[in-house]
Amino acid sequence: MRYFIELSYNGKNYHGWQIQPDAISVQEKLNYAVSTVLQEKIEVVGAGRTDTGVHASQMFAHLDVSKKIEGDIVHKLNSILPSDIVVYEVSLVEDEKHARFDAKSRSYEYRIWQGRNPFLLDFSWQIHSQNLDISLMNEAAEILLEYEDFQTFSKVKTEVYTFNCDVTEAFWKQEDNLLTFYISANRFLRNMVRAIVGTLVDVGLGKISVADFRAIIESKNRGKAGLSVPAKGLFLTQIKY
Repeated sequence: MRYFIELSYNGKNYHGWQIQPDAISVQEKLNYAVSTVLQEKIEVVGAGRTDTGVHASQMFAHLDVSKKIEGDIVHKLNSILPSDIVVYEVSLVEDEKHARFDAKSRSYEYRIWQGRNPFLLDFSWQIHSQNLDISLMNEAAEILLEYEDFQTFSKVKTEVYTFNCDVTEAFWKQEDNLLTFYISANRFLRNMVRAIVGTLVDVGLGKISVADFRAIIESKNRGKAGLSVPAKGLFLTQIKY
């Protein structure tokens, strides 16, 4: 029987979602909790892989079990999991439903705090420039919807079958000192959102123009794009099936 788990996590203490040989991951912690509660060896399959330090306010994973799950599984899992990983729901699904391959879209947010805020240190990139041109950053972000190949914003050493992604929305929103970038696509490349944000911030600072941003996409050269901004400001926020 196949079950879906909906969860969220604070990524600060983890080397990403995926199990690592010598580092702590979210998947490792979830595998342990599920295997302990169900008393059989379980390996969950996640909807995607977040990098070291990246957070997820919504993540899904599936698992296969030999018999129907009884009792309050959510409470039992949360009693074993560390406090920075929380399970919200465990639901029975069709045997063929796949957490990763059946996901139609994924949404991320990147949060920038302009100034200093000690309470947001772990959940935003704090920069001290108050002169970001948000309208230019939004003009450049809109260009992303015109392209499919995002090799420019991909980690250089990565094995993927294609650099193509269907970006359906990309925009900035400002609320007082909090600046949030919203982006949705059918799939994302490793480091893609953080590289896009770094390049868009260069637009906002006047280091490059909107036309330069387009040329950078077309160059397919990671070296021409901006810096990869800190992981702590990035959140996986929604997965649609």
